[in-house]
Order: sequence, then C-alpha cells, then structure tokens
Amino acid sequence: MDLPGPIHNFLLVFLGSGLILRGLGVVLRINPIYSAFSLGLVLVCISLFYILTNYHFVATAKLLIYVGAINVLILFVVMFMNIQNIIKILIHGPLGMALLRCTILDTSWYGIIWTTRSNQIIEQDLIGNSQQIGIHLATDFFLPFEFISIILLVALIGAIDVTLQ
Repeated sequence: MDLPGPIHNFLLVFLGSGLILRGLGVVLRINPIYSAFSLGLVLVCISLFYILTNYHFVATAKLLIYVGAINVLILFVVMFMNIQNIIKILIHGPLGMALLRCTILDTSWYGIIWTTRSNQIIEQDLIGNSQQIGIHLATDFFLPFEFISIILLVALIGAIDVTLQ
C-alpha cells in the first residue's frame, strides 16, 4: 500500500506491538485454546505486514492456509485432547532436552538461511509473483516443501489417532 510516511510508520508500530503482545500470549497463556486464538491473531498481523509491503498474494495465502486451515486444525486438536495430562507432562517432563532440541533446530535453520545467497533467487520481470512462488516451490524449495507436507500429514494422523482413543 502506498501510504504517507507517518501513517505507514504508525501502522508498522501498531502491527509490531500487536504481534509481540499476541506472540507473548501464545507462549504465556495456560489455556491452550486462548493460546491458539492468540496464534490466529499473530498470523493475521503477519499477513497485514505483507499487505503493507505490497505482497498481496502472500498475505491472502497466509490468511487462507494458516489462519483458515492450520489454526482451525490446531483448535480442533486442542479441543479433542485431554489438556490437563499434556500440561502435566510438559511441566514435569524433560524441559531441558526440549530447549536443547529447539536451540539446535533454530541454529541449523539460521545457518541454512545465512548461507543461501541472494543470487540464487530467480529474477524475471515477465512473470508475476505467484508464478515466481510456484517456480521456487517446484525447484529450489522442493524438498523442504515435501518434508513439511509429510510432517503435517504425520501430525494429522497422530491427531486422529489421539481423538479415536
């Protein structure tokens, strides 16, 4: 969106503060349903950031896929599960190992992102943004895209298995 500077800066600060506060709400809420609703608002704030930077297709895809599908799936899974037992396991479980795994995963992702060179990105003026996203998903990011789809499939099967027990 082409907005004047003060309005654009105000919207950035407003969305950034909403993103930080709702992100803290995701992490600090004890009730997982409220946490899932806060996650939905975080994803809406991120899509509004994309609208401010004129990436309308990515904003629409994020709203439809993440808020409309994945966040609803998370809400269904949370509502069908026995939350009290899971909270006890998380609080009394091996929290140090979980923090170690998250740290290793984050540092490996940062290493992958840092070593990716910007000249690997396809720059073509003849095709649109959605076609460039399709090209990247079909060439550069094919394995991560398939890996994420397998992880989501396993999570969905696990959620169905938990609800049937």
